[in-house]
Amino acid sequence: MAIRQKMIQPKKSELNPDWHLIDADGQTLGRICSKIALLLQGKHKTTYVKYMNTGDYVVVINAKKIQTTGNKLEDKSYFRHSGYHGGLKETSLKDMLDTYPDRVIRNAVKGMLPKNIPGTKMLSRLKIYSDETHPHQAQINSKSS
Repeated sequence: MAIRQKMIQPKKSELNPDWHLIDADGQTLGRICSKIALLLQGKHKTTYVKYMNTGDYVVVINAKKIQTTGNKLEDKSYFRHSGYHGGLKETSLKDMLDTYPDRVIRNAVKGMLPKNIPGTKMLSRLKIYSDETHPHQAQINSKSS
């Protein structure tokens, strides 16, 4: 007879989220976003449970310098609708990287997270900046020491 191991039930007071700094300069979009989604969900920790937000905070810098493979800059499109007739707007990846580079990473990571309330909380822990400056230096330095 097999002995079933008891599942870990972490309490909210036991969860101590860390801060991670990721430099997107020269990184491929999909590969870096899958690493970010893994950190936000907390799958790298032993206290991971799928129904709680056990993940960490992630700060992404240099979002405008992210790379893509193939012809995705011209071929990939983002759609949004205003709600009115004929209100469908289409934007290419190249235009999106020029105007809103943070939205490209946010949309890719959002697609990799669970589509429920904890998934929304996980996405709120993602901080994206288009250049090297960010206001979270104190949090990152306090957790690394």
